Amino acid sequence: MIIRNGSVNDAVNREAYVADIRITDGKIAEIGKDLTVNEGEEVIDATGLNVYPGFVEAHCHLGLDGYGIGFEGADYNEPGDICTPHLRSEDSFNPLDPTVRSAARGGVTSVATGQGSANAIGGTWIAVKTVGNCVDDMIIKTPVAMKCALGENPKRCYREKGNAARMSTASVIRNMLFKAREYLNKKEKAGDDIFKQPAFDFKCEAMIPVLKKEIPLKIHAHQANDILTAIRLAKEFDVDLTIEHVTEGHLIADKLAEYSYPLAVGPSLTHASKFELQNKSWTTPGILAAKGCQVSIVTDSPVIPQEYLPLCAGLAVKAGMDPFEALKAITINPAKQIGISDRVGSIETGKDADIVITDGDPMVSSTAIKKVFINGRAVD
Repeated sequence: MIIRNGSVNDAVNREAYVADIRITDGKIAEIGKDLTVNEGEEVIDATGLNVYPGFVEAHCHLGLDGYGIGFEGADYNEPGDICTPHLRSEDSFNPLDPTVRSAARGGVTSVATGQGSANAIGGTWIAVKTVGNCVDDMIIKTPVAMKCALGENPKRCYREKGNAARMSTASVIRNMLFKAREYLNKKEKAGDDIFKQPAFDFKCEAMIPVLKKEIPLKIHAHQANDILTAIRLAKEFDVDLTIEHVTEGHLIADKLAEYSYPLAVGPSLTHASKFELQNKSWTTPGILAAKGCQVSIVTDSPVIPQEYLPLCAGLAVKAGMDPFEALKAITINPAKQIGISDRVGSIETGKDADIVITDGDPMVSSTAIKKVFINGRAVD
């Protein structure tokens, strides 16, 4: 298949350019001018239309917090234990939830999804494509991160169970990291001697990829002090980190630029429904990007419906964010943050053919999405 003569916004080059894109076996095989059409090859005329990489979300709960939720529709928090690193989000993901299809039709082709923020440590996240009926076939990468949370949510959810302060929540994360580090040291010293191996501990086992820097801690932090606690924990245990929500990031932008951790900013299209959101602003992603931070804009769906991800980027532009930085914040930056940029996030040869064709700027609400391709196949 060839997408012919579209204005390509590849999330690599600042300026768009007119080109053809050849798709072969679900991959972007060739990009160029006036590509020769092979016999039997389908041609899609994109003259006068814009072509973008599939949009990518770095932080949502798609497929775990269902449409029309009640108890049975919500599968993203475990209220029985504040520390659950051994839980895996793919075991709750429902690919047949209608919000997954809505995401794909809205041009959001890849997401990182997983546990909510009730637990100090919630478990591992997955990256998935937004098409399919079996999660195992949709997964791009698992695990992508270990979800943790600071701030009000663990305090509220576990205040009757001995966790009523920010320092209590931080201590739960710190304690688990200490235990897992000691467990790993014992395993490594024991080597192949099964009689010296420590007793199997499911939670500690789940934390080993974090300690080995195979996956980052993915820490929910709104307030500036929570953001800095997340950084303190990562530095104390020498682990990788991504910071999620970053509501007050603009208040400590210089500090965040100094540490250069990936930042997932949002959701911003909501009321300040709790104290730690009182400084929420659409200016945050633009301020952080201007400081040189790697910024992803997120919906935290279903807080904001997943298909409105590009609209959120547009509102950030309206508040002063550079338009190209906003495009990167919903394409290549989140792909980098969740460790899948070798496959998605930009229009480059060799990458998955996840492509969105529009009749204008997708960050503007009046723009219509004409076609969406995931792995080279059209979404209905």
